[in-house]
Amino acid sequence: MQKIDIHSHFVPRGWPHLADAAGPGEWPWLRVDSERDAMIMVGSHEFRQIGANCWDADVRLAEMDADGVTMQVVSPTPVFFSYEKPGVQAARVARIFNDLALEICAAAPDRLIPFAQVPLQDPDAACAEADRAVANGHRGVEIGNHVGDRDLDDEGIVTFLQHCAERGIPVFVHPWDMPNSLRLDRWMSRWLTGMPAETHLSIIALILGGVFDRVPPSLRLAFAHGGGSFAFWLGRFENAWRERPDVVGVSAHPPSSYLDRFSVDSVVFDPKALRLLVDTLGAERVMLGTDYPYPLGERPAGAVVNRSDFLTDAQRSAILHGNAELFIGLGSRVEQERILLT
Repeated sequence: MQKIDIHSHFVPRGWPHLADAAGPGEWPWLRVDSERDAMIMVGSHEFRQIGANCWDADVRLAEMDADGVTMQVVSPTPVFFSYEKPGVQAARVARIFNDLALEICAAAPDRLIPFAQVPLQDPDAACAEADRAVANGHRGVEIGNHVGDRDLDDEGIVTFLQHCAERGIPVFVHPWDMPNSLRLDRWMSRWLTGMPAETHLSIIALILGGVFDRVPPSLRLAFAHGGGSFAFWLGRFENAWRERPDVVGVSAHPPSSYLDRFSVDSVVFDPKALRLLVDTLGAERVMLGTDYPYPLGERPAGAVVNRSDFLTDAQRSAILHGNAELFIGLGSRVEQERILLT
């Protein structure tokens, strides 16, 4: 059975000195430790150890083959978003990394599907870079789930989402820039608790901020990491919308009315959690994702989907590849419905 992984990341093995290319400031850079190992640095601080599977297409393709992955969406690593910088600087950085992504994916254009980053803090520049990237070969964009204190219901971000809906550009939302504190510095807690909470918060913002009431249903929108904690707490959300309309009842319809407006990936690591996603959103709204090549991702790809014996063959097929074909733009809604009904 085919597998399309909609959640993976890349890091080039090198890029121009960003202070020269984009302007003064503290920028990410790569400390190359060997032919196969490197460290992403931010200023003088170590951010993440990475390996050749981040930049070497041959290594990536070999590991895809080992996992039976047919195609892989290759998205930026969020540390490079540069949302805290002026828009003009972030736009220059986006161009650099988007062009480098095309170089990596050129090794297997039928299997490696590049998604671009954009300077989301500047709506006009974000729309322009999305158009430029798609014209050059990118198939969609990855954005962070917020820009500072601006969530996905911010007017500028809504303008960008409307633009993507009009142009048919799929948008993959990834949590990033989680809150930090002494409590969250232990045990990778920013990743273990902050990422699910960030994603949940941004889905709430889309609903209560009225974004789904304003953006066309044609927008193809997906969230990483199973949508965070959203599915588990939908009942609490729904109850609050009904019981406290003075505070929560902002959207035109109850939260559960918007479940067909977005998709999530399958990186939840446990069949019980995957079952909750399928029961809540429907199998047609869940797509295979791995967070490859990072250590908190799933290997082999699709392990949880394959272990989930509650899925029908049609549902498993949809999650492993059919839904992603629709999201990326390789298939049609009619074909997706045929798969689910088979």
